[in-house]
Amino acid sequence: MTSCPVVDGRPLDPEVVRPLGYGVYQIDTLFQRAHFDAAYLIVDDGHAAFIDTGTGLAVPRLLAALDALGLRRDQVDWVIPTHVHLDHAGGVGPLMQHLPRARALVHPRGAPHMIDPSVLYMGALAVYGQAEMDRSYGTLVPVPAERVVESEDGQQVPLGQRVLTLIDSPGHARHHHCIWDPVSRGWFTGDAFGLSYRELDIDGQPWVMPTTTPVQFDPAAMRQTIARLMASQPECMYLTHYGRCAPVPPMATQLLALLDKVEALGLRLKKAPDRHAALCQGLSQIYRASLLATGSTLPANEIDHLLAMDIELNAQGMGVWLDKLPD
Repeated sequence: MTSCPVVDGRPLDPEVVRPLGYGVYQIDTLFQRAHFDAAYLIVDDGHAAFIDTGTGLAVPRLLAALDALGLRRDQVDWVIPTHVHLDHAGGVGPLMQHLPRARALVHPRGAPHMIDPSVLYMGALAVYGQAEMDRSYGTLVPVPAERVVESEDGQQVPLGQRVLTLIDSPGHARHHHCIWDPVSRGWFTGDAFGLSYRELDIDGQPWVMPTTTPVQFDPAAMRQTIARLMASQPECMYLTHYGRCAPVPPMATQLLALLDKVEALGLRLKKAPDRHAALCQGLSQIYRASLLATGSTLPANEIDHLLAMDIELNAQGMGVWLDKLPD
């Protein structure tokens, strides 16, 4: 039997909180399935910050992580969603109710939606429907305006003995920022550096794909964000979907190559009849071919099963992007 990791003499259940080194901990929110949606907790000199929270249904797991690490609720200084999509920020409001000193640090385009999440909820409802909202997202809770801080590009945020840096990072969403941790030399990327699932690893190496989900996909902005992230020469990326990923340079090369193919697919199908179905089919073919080229031996139907939700949502997002382009 594999023993649990021990931090400060305290055994940790890796299914609740997984230490990644340098005071960084990963929490599986169990959104949709295991190993799909991560929240992170940074701990430094008695101070803590959550980065992304998952949905409101994940809050008990986030609080359990604090308990497992022996942290009091009032030791959490910040709750920092990378952006306000509900799988990243749906838990901010209910989590803040348990953290008396914490402030929510939110991109200025997203901050109003944390204070009044009604528009955010209705937008998600239009995409997912009521049954899925009830099953996967739960109720949204407003954050009091006085507890919300709007981030700035280049903002530095002290946390214990380290200083985090936030940068504006559009491409997936215009209300997205990424967080740089100088101690681990890693970026908390939300969805700005794509998605990478451990089931798709090839010989222990991550395979990463761009996410084009509704409604603000912008391939040019995404390339600029990736370049800006890479300029720091990061040693790892902390992806919400899913986990700490390294080495970074080959991931960036592969991500940009796939982004080129996805953009070309969309432009080719802009006027296609039954465009959505064609985009889904085209995305599936691109992902399968990329995985095959990098040595994956997974059957095509298993790849499609693992990526089914992403293919559907990515196609929807590409449709919104294509409709905004001039004829």
